[in-house]
Amino acid sequence: MHRKPRMSRRAFAVTALSGLVAAGGVAAGTAMAGAGGEVEGKSGRRRASGELRGMWLATVANRDWPSKPGLTAAEQRAELIAHLDMAEKRRLNAVIFQVRPTADALWPSPYEPWSHYLTGTQGKDPGWDPLGTAVREAHARGLELHAWFNPYRVAGHADPTKLAASHPARTHPDWVVTYGGKLYYNPGIPEVRAFVQKAMLDAVRRYPVDAVHWDDYFYPYPVAGQVFDDDAAYDRYGGGFPNRAAWRRDNIDKLVRETAAQIREIRPGTQFGISPFGVWRNASTDPLGSDTRAGVQTYDDLHADTRTWVRENWIDYICPQLYWSAHPLDQQVPANYAVLLPWWAKVARGSGTRLYIGEALYKAGDPAQPAAWQNPAELSRHLTLAKKHPEVRGHVFFSAKEVKEDKIKAMARVVADHYQQPARPPR
Repeated sequence: MHRKPRMSRRAFAVTALSGLVAAGGVAAGTAMAGAGGEVEGKSGRRRASGELRGMWLATVANRDWPSKPGLTAAEQRAELIAHLDMAEKRRLNAVIFQVRPTADALWPSPYEPWSHYLTGTQGKDPGWDPLGTAVREAHARGLELHAWFNPYRVAGHADPTKLAASHPARTHPDWVVTYGGKLYYNPGIPEVRAFVQKAMLDAVRRYPVDAVHWDDYFYPYPVAGQVFDDDAAYDRYGGGFPNRAAWRRDNIDKLVRETAAQIREIRPGTQFGISPFGVWRNASTDPLGSDTRAGVQTYDDLHADTRTWVRENWIDYICPQLYWSAHPLDQQVPANYAVLLPWWAKVARGSGTRLYIGEALYKAGDPAQPAAWQNPAELSRHLTLAKKHPEVRGHVFFSAKEVKEDKIKAMARVVADHYQQPARPPR
């Protein structure tokens, strides 16, 4: 989640944009030569070039930006520009900007209200266009801008009356499921699936974003003792499936395939990437799974068949969140970076899906984390391990606040060891 000799970053931006126009749509970029696609190796074979160096810029709960709701437009813009400048300083080449954190918008959407993380009041115009500004300013710095959306999360609370009066979740209460003290759109309702695609892809129509990006939220993470009540939708739409889990997975598969097709139609060359929780299934559940003991398995718990999305080339890139240490003696976690890295490399091998790795920069120096995370070299070791697997085409760091603060200089160590020269993203 590497760069070039001394050519201006703006020149790279132009090259990348040319590649966007030339690329034939979702999953086509891997087949292209030029613009960071492939170069001729000494053996005469074609080998991929380019490396993604990204950071997530999270807006949910004002995690990274803005620092708090209610700042002036000028203050918000200054903070955003500072994050982009920091990404450039660290020799990164992509920013994954969360623009739809809770069924809301960080652009003037005709479908959903302005995010309350901007002004403190959902639906209140902040007086400027954060996404439009982010795209323009990122490209001016030679950075890709990946627009990060959460498809089904409506609110981090369970009270619909706290939503803007015009919010679609209020005008269509039958679309909403309350679960774990939060509100979610029901992925099993076809009208919901069509609506969330329309809402997200409005941004793709308006702005030359380099990618559509989703993270790990599909069906919600399990909450002990609670049931996600989609009985009515299952009774109506699930008749052709052997069980509810298969129907739920098909609902998410449809969302992925349909979104990919619409991206190709709306803005050919724009990428589509997903960053799931790092464990598809444990080997104890499925022989194709990883040698892990994770309490969550995306296939079973989030109903997200991430392995199939890669193998079937439904998406351009997969960025599993491998948020564990690589230390062989670290017994405090149910998984290990050094185990999951080769597993994902094998899954991506021979597919048309690029593999990036999500890195837990936020754990570096956190006293609540195991000893391995107190070592400033831990993340650099991750990148060294990844170089042994040619399927790994880059890394993305969570998240922007830690890229800036870098409390034990773990990010500085990554830059010193691996990012001494700029690099263009893969294309």
